[in-house]
Amino acid sequence: AGVGRHLAHFASGSVGVEMNRAALQALRSKLLRAFHPEEFHSSVEAQPEAFDSLLFSHVAEHMTVEEFTRCVESYLRYIKKGGQLIVICPQEKGYATDRTHVQFMDHDTIWTAVATLGLIEERRYSFPFPRWAGRLFTHNEFVSTFRRAH
Repeated sequence: AGVGRHLAHFASGSVGVEMNRAALQALRSKLLRAFHPEEFHSSVEAQPEAFDSLLFSHVAEHMTVEEFTRCVESYLRYIKKGGQLIVICPQEKGYATDRTHVQFMDHDTIWTAVATLGLIEERRYSFPFPRWAGRLFTHNEFVSTFRRAH
C-alpha cells in the first residue's frame, strides 16, 4: 500500500497491505484501512473471493521472481473468480534509482512469475509514455493486467 497513493482513491471497502511499519502508520493516520501482511491474513477482511482486484504497485521489483510468485499466490484466493490482478513495475531508469530493487521485472518476467497461478494475461502496456521512454524517464512503468480464471 506504500503511503496510500492509490489506496486513497479506491472505493470504500478497499484495504491495503504494507510491510513497512512507518508507512503503515502513515496510512492509518490518513484513516485508510491498512494491515501488515501478518495482520491481514488473520483479519475479517481476509475472506476467499472478497475482492474484485489486487494491485501490486512497485512491489515485484523488490523480490526475486520466485518470491514474487509466492507473494501473489498467498493473496490470490482473496480475488473473486474473474477478478483482476494488476502489476506495476518501474522501467530501466526508475529501476536504477532505488538500491533496494532486487530484480528487474519487465512484462515477460512478470508473466513468468504468475503464469502457473491460473491467471489469464489481459493487457501489457507502458505508462505514461511509450516503452522507449523507460530508459530516460524515471517514472515510466510496466503495467500488466491479468484475470483470475479459477
